[in-house]
Amino acid sequence: MATTNKASNMVEAQPRKAEERGKNEARRLRRSGRVPGVVYGAKKDSVAVSVDPKAIARILHSDTGHNTIFELSVNGEKSKAMIVDWQYEPIKGALMHIDLKRIAMDQRLKVQVPIQLQGVPEGVKTQGGILEQVLREVEIECLPGDIPSHIDVNVEHLVFGMVIRVTDLPHHEGLKFLTDPNQTVAHMTSVKEEEVAPSPEAVAEAAAAAPAEPEVIKKGKQETEEGAAEAAAEAKPEKPERAEKKEKK
Repeated sequence: MATTNKASNMVEAQPRKAEERGKNEARRLRRSGRVPGVVYGAKKDSVAVSVDPKAIARILHSDTGHNTIFELSVNGEKSKAMIVDWQYEPIKGALMHIDLKRIAMDQRLKVQVPIQLQGVPEGVKTQGGILEQVLREVEIECLPGDIPSHIDVNVEHLVFGMVIRVTDLPHHEGLKFLTDPNQTVAHMTSVKEEEVAPSPEAVAEAAAAAPAEPEVIKKGKQETEEGAAEAAAEAKPEKPERAEKKEKK
């Protein structure tokens, strides 16, 4: 289990007035070097704010990431908060908007925590297998001060036929897993040879070298049909000759 999350950052947010909201004002705000956001939670009214994108980036790129608990100051009023949602500009990657939530340190939270695999599996060393991580995050519930930055899982003992599931992840009494306990986290898999599709040139060469079987078959079929017709004609009984007409008297 990794070290727990601790408040180690300060974010100052400036309230936005009603006339400072909307798409045009948001663009103007971003050009000035700040980004729009909203603060809510703790049974208080939501507040539209602007924040320094550099302060938010430091938190998102830290070891605890968006699960970091930090000190939020709005007009001098301080509270513990977390980042719950954020948006990036798709082309340049600039921060566009941020959602912040006030939290109470004595109330349990539901968060997603990354899973990190530790060690080289025995199945890789001696069996030529490949380690496959199926699940990369797990949902947990715990107090804010107990949120781990990530969950470490030792996989050195893993061989073919063995599976690490959510129920096998290390945890303490204050942490509750909400993800299905039977869900696979990691297992061993074998190398599969990829089938290479033949090139157009190879297909053309194969077609040119192949005998014209359809014509032979067609011809043979025609000959067979003709032979059958002849045999049927020979087997057909001859009709008796009609009696000669009597001469007219």
